[in-house]
Amino acid sequence: MLATEKKTEVISRFRTHDSDTGSPEVQIAILSERIGELTEHFKTHKKDHASRRGLLMLVSKRRRLLNYLKTSDSVRYRDVIGKLGIRK
Repeated sequence: MLATEKKTEVISRFRTHDSDTGSPEVQIAILSERIGELTEHFKTHKKDHASRRGLLMLVSKRRRLLNYLKTSDSVRYRDVIGKLGIRK
């Protein structure tokens, strides 16, 4: 789970307007932060398979949101992956 301060910082960085908390960009950014934290967790806890399942679910949810954003607005898609550094 993300800390409240970190989550609000991520939301403020990726929102499209002042009261935006649920746009695809914000959701993708929050999921990416959680994925990063879980990846660090697995470096020390290699046998935590229950959390690994949660990680795979988060990755697939982020992938679906990225696919939606890519088909609906490719400019916003490229902007998000550029800011997050997801694709190579």
